[in-house]
Amino acid sequence: MKSDAVIFDMDGLLIDSEPLWEEAGAELLKEFNIELTPEQYHSSTGLRTVEWIAHWFNFFKIEEQYANNAVTGIINKAIDKIEKHGVAMPGVPEIFAFFKDRGFRMAIATSSPIKLANIVADKLNIRHYLSSITSAEALQYGKPHPEVYLNCAMQLGVSPSQCICFEDSFNGMIAVKAARMKCVVVPAPSVFNAGKWDAADLKLQSLAQFGEEQLNGLMQ
Repeated sequence: MKSDAVIFDMDGLLIDSEPLWEEAGAELLKEFNIELTPEQYHSSTGLRTVEWIAHWFNFFKIEEQYANNAVTGIINKAIDKIEKHGVAMPGVPEIFAFFKDRGFRMAIATSSPIKLANIVADKLNIRHYLSSITSAEALQYGKPHPEVYLNCAMQLGVSPSQCICFEDSFNGMIAVKAARMKCVVVPAPSVFNAGKWDAADLKLQSLAQFGEEQLNGLMQ
């Protein structure tokens, strides 16, 4: 089936926000005398904040009673940092124009709160391209479950098999493949060569590398 819809993850793919989320998480965990290694942090990217906190609180045996305030604290810190300091990743304006010129419907499917997604859509001046902004914030499941991607396809009015999705995290890639969509990954440089990305249909160093040749390859 011909692809005619494209869905983008947001954090770390469209906006350089992962370092800011990492800062927010590190500041929060420091209150509990915890410091994550880079490897530990990357292993949990793509999770919703509530799941991220649950994962690390369980790992470090922190009492669950502190979890709700921790989630709120990280989200508020991250939104403030991203609104003030977030910048577009390379290739963002070009890839939206590329797909618009070819008549694709476009959307965002993110694990982040819808409030942040709206801030980013305006900050990057991409809202006019988007037919939908979908958040896993209030869904039963977050990534790596495919629910947010399946919901996004439904909002676009397309079959999942018609969708090309762009992701930067392993959990996001698993969600896309579970939804039976085409997956393009743009991993962080520090993990670009990891074998775990082999499940993707295409791996790029930057959105700026995507063009007609790559699209034709996915459409075959």
